[in-house]
Amino acid sequence: MKKIICTIVALALLLGMAAIAEGTTYKVGICNYVDDASLNQIVENIQARLEAIGQEKGVTFEINYDNGNADNSVIQQIIANFVADQVDLMVGVATPVAMQMQGMTEDNGIPVVFAAVSDPLSAELVASLDAPGGNITGTSDYLDTSAVLNLIFAANPEAKTVGLLYDVGQDASTTPIAEAKAYLDEKGIAYKEYTGTNVTEVQLAAQAAVADKVDAVFTPTDNTIMTAELSIYETFAEAGIPHYTGADSFALNGAFLGYGVDYANLGVETANMIAAILVDGADPAATPVMTFDNGTATINTETCAAIGFEFDAISEAFAPFCTRVQGIETAESF
Repeated sequence: MKKIICTIVALALLLGMAAIAEGTTYKVGICNYVDDASLNQIVENIQARLEAIGQEKGVTFEINYDNGNADNSVIQQIIANFVADQVDLMVGVATPVAMQMQGMTEDNGIPVVFAAVSDPLSAELVASLDAPGGNITGTSDYLDTSAVLNLIFAANPEAKTVGLLYDVGQDASTTPIAEAKAYLDEKGIAYKEYTGTNVTEVQLAAQAAVADKVDAVFTPTDNTIMTAELSIYETFAEAGIPHYTGADSFALNGAFLGYGVDYANLGVETANMIAAILVDGADPAATPVMTFDNGTATINTETCAAIGFEFDAISEAFAPFCTRVQGIETAESF
């Protein structure tokens, strides 16, 4: 009898929680690091998925969205506004935003869900991927650097020099650039580094890589280079230099190849995590960071032709190193 009573009480509590959840409005503050195709795609899918979940569960997600424009002072003010507005949860899109949200929620305990943080351990956002341990968890777009670099030599076994194009200030680039150097050193391949912190500097860096006649250029999931891609892809294409990058959105913006996660799916899974915390009561400290299969190679078919590659032949060469090869044409955004 006691067991039956306990079961009835537990069921009543669950029904009560469901009743409380239904009709509730949750305030969610989303801060995007910068306006680029990858990050915008994440935000759009977070918003769309939360709207769908709201309809499914009878709740409302009131979203306050803002863009930091890669300016730390602007990002700090946006987060301060979220705190003042007493949001129920914050979403930090990209590593710099997530790190600032972490620091600015230590005292108030507002849950934080990050999206597209390439290396949450090195950024010291979480104690471990399985058990983050604080008020923060999220989704990672971790890049398998060797998988991208393998494609360079699948396309051109005779490649002698690889350019590494990135922003030294981007945390997302630190680990993959170090991994790229180690990979190339092991293969005995020369490499040259080209860096920039804004579009103008990236354009100059691209021109320098062309002048040095590198055989290919590698860029990880670097938001600075992503922002500048539309202004540099023709420079590489005209020189016959393939640009290998860490996200399909680079290829959309003209790069020869983007290899990595599906950012639309990453946005959906980030939204699912947000809903689990707010509606279902999941604890961020015990919610594992989600990673994804980096197996899709996206080739820009126009750039592929411009640099002298035949799409079917290059797809066949890449096939052993990818779960999927797909084509895309140049556009400004998804």
